[in-house]
Amino acid sequence: MKKVTRFFWFCSGAHVDTLKKYPIEHNKYVGIGATIFFTALFASLSGGYAMYFVFSGSAFAVGFAILFGLIWGTAIFNMDRYIVSSINKEGTTNQQILQASPRILLAIMIGVVISRPIELKIFDKEIRGKLKNAYMKGQHRKIDTLEKTYKQKYAMEMGKTGDLKRQRDSLETAISQSRYQLNQEVFGDKSNQTSGITGYGTYAKQKQAVLQEQEDRLKEVSQNEDKMNNYLSQRKDYEGLNDTRLFSDHQLDSLANIAGFADRNWALGQLGYNDDGTRNLDTYLAETFISWLFILFECLPVFVKLMSPKGPYDVALAKTSEADVYYAEKNKERDIAVTDEIYDHHLEEDVVRKKKLITGQSDYDLGRHQYD
Repeated sequence: MKKVTRFFWFCSGAHVDTLKKYPIEHNKYVGIGATIFFTALFASLSGGYAMYFVFSGSAFAVGFAILFGLIWGTAIFNMDRYIVSSINKEGTTNQQILQASPRILLAIMIGVVISRPIELKIFDKEIRGKLKNAYMKGQHRKIDTLEKTYKQKYAMEMGKTGDLKRQRDSLETAISQSRYQLNQEVFGDKSNQTSGITGYGTYAKQKQAVLQEQEDRLKEVSQNEDKMNNYLSQRKDYEGLNDTRLFSDHQLDSLANIAGFADRNWALGQLGYNDDGTRNLDTYLAETFISWLFILFECLPVFVKLMSPKGPYDVALAKTSEADVYYAEKNKERDIAVTDEIYDHHLEEDVVRKKKLITGQSDYDLGRHQYD
C-alpha cells in the first residue's frame, strides 16, 4: 500500500520528503496523482487506438499502436504532472486562476485530442454503417459519371446504333407481315393484299421476292448493328465502364475495416446529421457529452488543485522555496566575495611583480650608463 501511495505522490508532482511531514495532506495528493495517472492511461489507449488505424492493414500495426500509445501516454503524463505541480497556492484565488488559465487551455486541447479516438471506438458500429453508405454512394456517383462521359463521347455512335435498331425492328415487323401475306396468297385466302388464287403463282412469287429482299436487308442491318454494338462494348471496356460495379456486402465490410483515421473521423462528424442535412440531436448530444466528459476529466487535476484549500504542505513548500531562494542568494554573495578576494590577491601579486621588473630594469639601465 505504501508503494502505491508513494507512486501516486510521484504522479502528483509533490515534494515527497516535505509531504511526509503532513499526514493530513496525504490523501489529497494521492487523489491528484491518481487522476493524473488515469488521464495518462486514457491518453495512451486513445493514442494507440488512433495509431492502429493509421497503420491499419500493416503487419506491424499492433506494434506501432502499442509503441505510440506508450509514448503519447508518457508525454501527457509529464505535461499533466508539470501543470499541477506548477500551480502556486500562495497567491489569491484570482491570481491562482490567472496562473492556471494557460494550463487549463492546454488541458482542454489535450482533452479534445484524447476524446476523439475513444469516440471513434464507442461509435464504431454506427461509423461502419456511415462509411458503407458513403462508399456505396461514391460508387454510384463514379458509375454515373462514367456513363455520362461515355454517352457524351460516343453520342454519334450510339445514335447510329439506335437508328439501326429502329430499322431492324421495322424490318422484322414488315417481314412478319409479308410472310403472312405470302401464306395467304399460297393458300388462296382472298383479301385486299392477295388474289385469292391457290398455289404458288405469279403473285406469290412477287411476294416471295419482296420477302427475300426484306430478309436480306434485315441481315445487313443486323450485321451493322452487331458491329456497332461490338465497337461500343470495346469502348466501354476501354473507358472502364464494364469493369466498374457496385460494391458487394463483403467488399463494403472490407473497405470499412481498412478505413483510415481521416475517413472514420469524417464519418463520426456526419453522425450528427440526418440524410436530409438536418441535425440529428440525439447523436449530436451524445458526441458532445462524451467529448466534454474527457475534456473535464483532463482538466480535473487542475481543478482539484485550484479548489483544494491551502494546507500545511503548501505553506511548508513555500517556506522551503523561500529558504532555497535565500540560500541561493547567499551562495551568490559568497561566490562574489570569494571572487573579489581572489581578484584582489592576484592584483597585489601582479603589482609586486611589475614593481620588481621596473626596479630591475632601472638598475640595469643605470649600470649600463655608468659603464659607458
